[in-house]
Amino acid sequence: MAARCWIRTSFPWRDRFVCTGIRGLTNYCLSCCVNTLLQAFSATGELADLLNKWETSGLRLERHSVPLQLKKVLAAMETDLPQPAPHHDFLHCLDGNLIRLHVQHDADEVFLSILNFIQQQMDDKTLALEIQDLYKISVETQLQCLSCNSIQTQTSYLLNLPLHIKESRNSLEGCMTSFFEHQVLRDRNCCFCPKCEAKTPSKQGVKLLSLPQILCLNLKRFRNSYGGTRKLDCMVTFPETFDFSETVKEAFSSDFAQNDCMYTLYAVIVHSGYAMCGHYTAYVRHKTSQCWYYADDSHVSKTSWEEVKKTYGGYYGETAYMLMYRRCSKEEEKQQPVFSG
Repeated sequence: MAARCWIRTSFPWRDRFVCTGIRGLTNYCLSCCVNTLLQAFSATGELADLLNKWETSGLRLERHSVPLQLKKVLAAMETDLPQPAPHHDFLHCLDGNLIRLHVQHDADEVFLSILNFIQQQMDDKTLALEIQDLYKISVETQLQCLSCNSIQTQTSYLLNLPLHIKESRNSLEGCMTSFFEHQVLRDRNCCFCPKCEAKTPSKQGVKLLSLPQILCLNLKRFRNSYGGTRKLDCMVTFPETFDFSETVKEAFSSDFAQNDCMYTLYAVIVHSGYAMCGHYTAYVRHKTSQCWYYADDSHVSKTSWEEVKKTYGGYYGETAYMLMYRRCSKEEEKQQPVFSG
């Protein structure tokens, strides 16, 4: 999604930065997309902990290593200094890996690319797989032939849930329910049935085998239309906490064995503007205080859940595009302090 990005230039960053314990990031060569993802990664303490275990001494091609540069920038964002964190090396590293500077990218695509670079470029494959497991949603795809009722199954995994939204009012529960609904495949979409030895009408569905510690949801707001791309600003409501086992009861495979399916929201990637000209910001929940903060490049300010809810959607306003939830037990959720902002 190439575009120009809105950059505030009327005041220097020293006048705009608020020292909050969450460090801002300057907008460098249209980096608002990457800036918001770095805020979300910084709020994911589990990721930083695993990267800190990685022994990187003597690592070759340091400038081109996305996981190494990510480790460095996350460490810098943890320091309590009254200025934006240095992240130019990370941005140039992404540029060297074909996520170019001076281009506004799609946040979901860059998020998945960074996770893939970690798998490809870390020499400690055990740690790399542990990082992947943080986000890994294991699923079983079931394909049932409507002629002979035979069922084919295949296991795979996702690193996020891409949720289709309707051009009207939506809820997160409704979007997830739609994702796991069975789809009937007919006519040109018929699939080959080994038992019938022919392409036949089929019913396809997805079932969960396991849920990750970090559940990333992508609200598919960008849609191809008449040879171009347009953005859906329609409303999508989402909760601060939810129990997956209660929200989408039909989503689970018979082999699903987890007990804890309670999730708490801790980061929201927000897009404002049009499909081809917009800006990314982020709401993140502080790991210690559990207070919400708003990060708009180098400007960081304390905010509230009521402000986060304003990203549900509206006419050309700020709209939530990616949601990141952390799994916790019901007991842990009860023990968390309650803050109004």
